[in-house]
Amino acid sequence: MWWFVLVAAVLAGCGESKTADPAAREAKEEAAPAPQPVDTRPVIVALGDSLTDGYGVPAGEKYTDYLQAALDEKGLKYRVVNAGVSGDTTGNALDRVPGVVALDPVLVILEIGGNDGLRGLPVEQTRQNLEEIVKQLQASGAKVLLWSMTLPRNYGRKYVREFEKVYESIGRQYKV
Repeated sequence: MWWFVLVAAVLAGCGESKTADPAAREAKEEAAPAPQPVDTRPVIVALGDSLTDGYGVPAGEKYTDYLQAALDEKGLKYRVVNAGVSGDTTGNALDRVPGVVALDPVLVILEIGGNDGLRGLPVEQTRQNLEEIVKQLQASGAKVLLWSMTLPRNYGRKYVREFEKVYESIGRQYKV
């Protein structure tokens, strides 16, 4: 029981007194860092897996970093957001779409699906997830740039071709 009294006494001493010196409180408020300006540039989101995330790539060397630098160099006022997560499948990316939509992007670079293929997931599952991702992004008003994927040839000619066709057909159907 003695420990409870000790903890209560320590916690009581941690709070700011209501009768604290107003000058001290004002000085503390002035020492607080100024709020950062809100970045109002239109947003480009790169949604993908390790290729977007830049797995193993040093900070500042990811493709999204180069894209931001190129836009800045050309005076194009866009902010690139890297929403890549290494290991993600189309199902994982579909779960993250509401967070991407919340950023109100003008463009989403969609690079996803390679892990589906490498895991041997059913091609139809990949197709359904990609279609739903594209539909939700387009419904939000974002333009979508879909990167097509392929797989190592040892996954079998039929599986690889069916996998590649997913990107071709979604590209045509949704004009992405």
